[in-house]
Amino acid sequence: MPSKVDFVKCLVIALGVVFGCPIFTTVAMTQGSSSHGAVILGMMPLATTVIGVLRFKARPYLGFWFVSLLGAGLVVLYALLKNSGGFTYIDGLLVLGGTSACIGYVEGGELSRKMNPRAVISWALVISLPLNLVMTYLTYNPEYIQASAVAWSSFVYLSLFPLFLGFFFWYEGLAIGGIARVSQVQLIQPFCTLVAASILLGDSLTGMNLVFAVLVVSTVILGKRMLVKRAY
Repeated sequence: MPSKVDFVKCLVIALGVVFGCPIFTTVAMTQGSSSHGAVILGMMPLATTVIGVLRFKARPYLGFWFVSLLGAGLVVLYALLKNSGGFTYIDGLLVLGGTSACIGYVEGGELSRKMNPRAVISWALVISLPLNLVMTYLTYNPEYIQASAVAWSSFVYLSLFPLFLGFFFWYEGLAIGGIARVSQVQLIQPFCTLVAASILLGDSLTGMNLVFAVLVVSTVILGKRMLVKRAY
């Protein structure tokens, strides 16, 4: 059983990775493209590091904050160019979803240093269960049962891997290697998402998507180099 302090941390993790990130990004994806989301969420490694720096009161070099602002500026510029000069609520949802995930990563990675990583995500899901049951009852529609095999397969995959088994490895990696270092593994995420969206969903793999993905990832790499020498 987690202590009272650890229970609160599990609650924060649940709000971030069980509710916040999935809900915000899923709603955004109902009207936006996966390739667009890949570029916006490309800032997640740097955002995870920034939240970790603030959370644990680390002292990075001044250049780290400059690069962080540059990366955020690139994401905003991309959103403005894609939306004819406007920042839409879809972009806002993606930012909220990414931020929620990063908070969950930081708290989960830190808690996994004292608790078994598999217990951390499992407790987060246990805490989430009562609210999930209530919301399932309130939002149930008989038509869901008639959903296609592809839809149900996607639902099962999302339930088992991104929201459960994947965190076994992710939180253990964060606990062993440090949040700042291991979060950089997410650098491959925008490119994997762009390719997968192109193959599976028919999203156009545009030059602008690739260029901004590379630029955003570059700021993440630069930001890591300007971080404090002490890992956290």
